[in-house]
Amino acid sequence: MSTLHLVYAVVGVAGVLLALVSSAVRRWPISEPLVALALGVLLGPAALGLVVVGEETRDLLLLEGARLLLAWSVMAAALRFRYAGLRSVLRPVALLLVLAMPAAVLVGGAAALAMGLPVGLALLLGACLSPTDPVLASSVVSGGPAERDLPARLRQVLTAESGVNDGLGLPFVLVGLAVVLPGLTGGAAAVDMAREVLGAVVVGAVLGAVTGALARRADDRGTLAGGPRLVLTLLLAVAVLGVARVAGTDGVLAVFVAGVAYNRVVPSSDREPQDSLDEAVNRYAVLPFFLLLGAVLPWADWADLGWGAAVFAVAALLVRRLPALLLLHRPLGMTAREGAFAGWFGPMGVSAVFYLAHSLEEGVADPRLLAAGTLAVAVSVVAFGVTAAPATRRFGRARQDAPS
Repeated sequence: MSTLHLVYAVVGVAGVLLALVSSAVRRWPISEPLVALALGVLLGPAALGLVVVGEETRDLLLLEGARLLLAWSVMAAALRFRYAGLRSVLRPVALLLVLAMPAAVLVGGAAALAMGLPVGLALLLGACLSPTDPVLASSVVSGGPAERDLPARLRQVLTAESGVNDGLGLPFVLVGLAVVLPGLTGGAAAVDMAREVLGAVVVGAVLGAVTGALARRADDRGTLAGGPRLVLTLLLAVAVLGVARVAGTDGVLAVFVAGVAYNRVVPSSDREPQDSLDEAVNRYAVLPFFLLLGAVLPWADWADLGWGAAVFAVAALLVRRLPALLLLHRPLGMTAREGAFAGWFGPMGVSAVFYLAHSLEEGVADPRLLAAGTLAVAVSVVAFGVTAAPATRRFGRARQDAPS
């Protein structure tokens, strides 16, 4: 029996069971991704040993699984609010991309030096961990509790930032790869950067606008049935991802741009039937991925990182983003409380795993990169998973108690 097929079977069945009890899980004080991660650890070689994956299969599953999930997630993020809403948060999102994201790269890289990593590898690790994850962030910015307890603008800023910076994390990763891998030059990295980012904008804008126009025409002519309408944006995400990769551009950024372009063309009333599907995909299609991640966590490699791993994990959680948001809360148009909330809820998740796996595919052979990166992701999933619900409720109570 194929190991890959066994992984599909075990992870798929576990994901189905989690979905079947999703209403109960939503009432738990921990997040669904944390439940899936813990279940993966239980099923993996660290406990029951039902899911044992070789390195080559592991890297392929993590890379392509993360790529597809990110495409769906950033599409949902782009469609979550209208184009006019995106323009209203353009300034704070730009500040976060220009200031907070490079700071996260440098702080994460500096923290990695505590584990004895070479400077180049530490910089690459900081770059892989710099994007905020749209999959994990969606659990705190979408749904009834978030709409009740959090300001709309704060949710929009976090949504737009997580959608954009997952694609714009690639230039930082390319710089890190140019430092780590022999044969890559700074000039070549700069050319790759410009081609992938600008190409992604063009591919996404064209495909999103064309699909939106065709959808409106099909709707006017009555040729777009209800069932296909529900999955149209998911199919668009897959199509843009494929075209962007064939064109040699950044697929994740292209999907986000396509979602924005599509959303500008299609009336908001046409988006309403798709909202529940986007939410379901963003919350529950991700569960098998985190279950797989839990099963392949490199416990032995974590131990080999030494005491510096604890320093790195704490710094990645507390220093990578939070101080920058506290300092920038006024320029961002946020209160200090909103800055603290946005600084804490910038989790590392699927996007970080994607860039880690991408670096392995590009030829980075040092096992410490994946070990340190997955350690940061696991710590983030745990910390985020146990604080998201209570912190959101507390924020809502503080808003109600504040003098008007």
